[in-house]
Amino acid sequence: MNGIGTLQENALHAALKDWYAQPGDQLETMVDGYVIDLVRGELLVEVQTGNFSAIKRKLVKLLENHPVRLVYPIAAEKWIERLAADGVTRLGRRKSPKRGRVGDVFQELVRFPRLILHSNFTLEVLLVREEVVWREDGRGSWRRKGRSIADRRLLEVLSKTVFTGPDDFRELIPAGLPEIFTVRDLAVKSKQPRYLASKMAYCLREMEVIEQIGKRGRWLVYRIKPA
Repeated sequence: MNGIGTLQENALHAALKDWYAQPGDQLETMVDGYVIDLVRGELLVEVQTGNFSAIKRKLVKLLENHPVRLVYPIAAEKWIERLAADGVTRLGRRKSPKRGRVGDVFQELVRFPRLILHSNFTLEVLLVREEVVWREDGRGSWRRKGRSIADRRLLEVLSKTVFTGPDDFRELIPAGLPEIFTVRDLAVKSKQPRYLASKMAYCLREMEVIEQIGKRGRWLVYRIKPA
C-alpha cells in the first residue's frame, strides 16, 4: 500500500480530512494501488501537511486517469505548546509571531509547478489556526534548540483558496508591480523574503503566467504574459 496510512498521520492531517469530508465520501480508499485520503465520486482528494516532494510521484500517477485535488494548509496563526521529554508534562504555550499567507504555497509548489497545467489537477490552500507540539527530548532541529515536533493540531480553518489553473495564480501577483520586473521588485511589492519571491517567480514562469525576457545586471527580468 503506497501513501499515508492512518497509523502514520498527525492530528492535523486527520482533522483536515474530517473537516473536508461530506456525507457519501469514502476515506482511506485504495485507488490504482495508492491509499487515497478521500474519494468524492470521481474526485480524489489528497491532504498534504508536509513536503510536496513526498507526494509528487503519487500525484503524477493518479492524474493520468483521475481528477485530483491537493489540499494544503498554511498556518495564518500558530501556537506552540512545549512538553517535557516524557511527552506528558506541559511546560508552556505561546503564540508564534509568524503569520502565513496563501502565497507561501510557492515554498512547496516549486517541486512541481507545471502540474497546475494539467486539466485533472486542482490545488486548494487552506489558511488555518494551528497548534504545534514541541517535545524537549534533544532529538529535534537545532533551530528549535533540539526540541522535536511531537504533533500538529488543527484549531480552526479560516479560509480556502482554490486554484484550478495558471490564471488563478495571477491573483497573487502584487498590485503595483512594474510591467518589467525582477525578483527584487517582486519581493518588495509582495512584502515577502527574496528567497520566497524567487520561488514564486520560478513557479509563475513554469506555469506560463510570466516570461523571462532578459537580464538587468545579475537579475533576471520578467514580464507578465497576457491572460
